[in-house]
Order: sequence, then structure tokens, then C-alpha cells
Amino acid sequence: MAKITQVGPGRKTVGTIDGITYVTRGSVTYARSAPNMPASAYKTPAARKRQALFKLIQMHLKYHLRTIRQTFTPKDNGTPTNRYYSLNSKAMTAALDALADQYVAGEDVTITDVEQAISSYAAQHPTSIRIASKSGYQEVFLTGPWPGTITLNANSGDSTIIIIVAENGTTTTINPDGTTTVSDSTTNNSNTGGSGGSNTNPTNPTTGGGGDNNGGGEND
Repeated sequence: MAKITQVGPGRKTVGTIDGITYVTRGSVTYARSAPNMPASAYKTPAARKRQALFKLIQMHLKYHLRTIRQTFTPKDNGTPTNRYYSLNSKAMTAALDALADQYVAGEDVTITDVEQAISSYAAQHPTSIRIASKSGYQEVFLTGPWPGTITLNANSGDSTIIIIVAENGTTTTINPDGTTTVSDSTTNNSNTGGSGGSNTNPTNPTTGGGGDNNGGGEND
């Protein structure tokens, strides 16, 4: 995708013009050729399977969005979810393969089904799905169901970040200096308080979470 270094003054270049699609990320605008595929190409069994896999992965990303935004450092002008997907897409595709077939067949597939499939795959492949890849900290892998607490250990020294996961409520981060940051699930605001202390009895989520509160979901 080509990077646009100059656009019209006071304007953002977005959309598709003459077969070129423009995308703006932050203050940078990119251009790429718009796909030119016949409609029939999207109706083949293979295409429908790819679309199903994409749908199921998006369900998973949306469900864990609040946590991923705190545990992944984006690459270049990407987003934390882009980074999560690029590192884990192969494993998630394998984990959701059977569910994608069910989805294509018209069967109902819920977020509970998606999470169970990914958790089961992670238990069998404990170094295949990263749930934390933050600059300066050791990577954390999923080894079963998503944990109630994710602890990030610094690559050097004894500094740690503790994230209490709550996909359908507030997500609390205990920072290395002892302060706490609370991200509200509805407003996406953060408030910093005093010493975090120890966390007790974090619970795993039971229902689906919402999307990104900055005007929709994450985009490539």
C-alpha cells in the first residue's frame, strides 16, 4: 500500500477514486488498488469458508478488545488488534476451522463456541496464541481459557504490570509504580488512582463485549 505524503489542504483523503482506495490512519494517508473481483468469486465454497473464518475471528477480537488494547504494542501505524491478528491469525484459523464449516452450513455459532474452540486449541498448543506482546515486557501465551488476570513481566528488572480482565465491565491495570488505571467499558475513559495493592478473585467474562468506543471497531 503506497503512502501519501501530501493531500489537499484541510482535507482527509478517504474512499475510492478511479480504482484507488485511500485510507487515513492518524495523520498519514495510504493508497492501494481497489479489488476488482467478479461477484461469483465471493460465492465459491473456499470464499465462503474464508468469510466465515473472518467473521468468527472478528467476534473474538471484539470480545477481547479492551484487554488487547492494553497488552499489545501496535506496529508502525497499525493498531493493537492488527498486531494481535498478525501474530495469531494462523493459530486462530486452525482453532476455528470446524466452527467455520458449521457457520457456512447455516448453524448458529455463538461467542461461547468461538472462545471454547480457541481455548481448547490453546491448551493443546500452549505457545501458539499470544495474549500479550507489549514493548519492554515478556510475551504471554494463552494456555487454556482466557485468564482473569494477565501479568506482564519486564524484560529487565522486576517491574510488572497486572491487568485484571473484565471484558463486559471495567478493565483495571495495576501499573509498575503502584497506581491503578480503570478503563470504563461504556465511555472508554481512564482514571488513575492510588496504590493498586493486590488483586483478589478476578472473574472470567461470561458474555460478549462491545466494540471500540472510538467510533467503531478497529480497522486495517
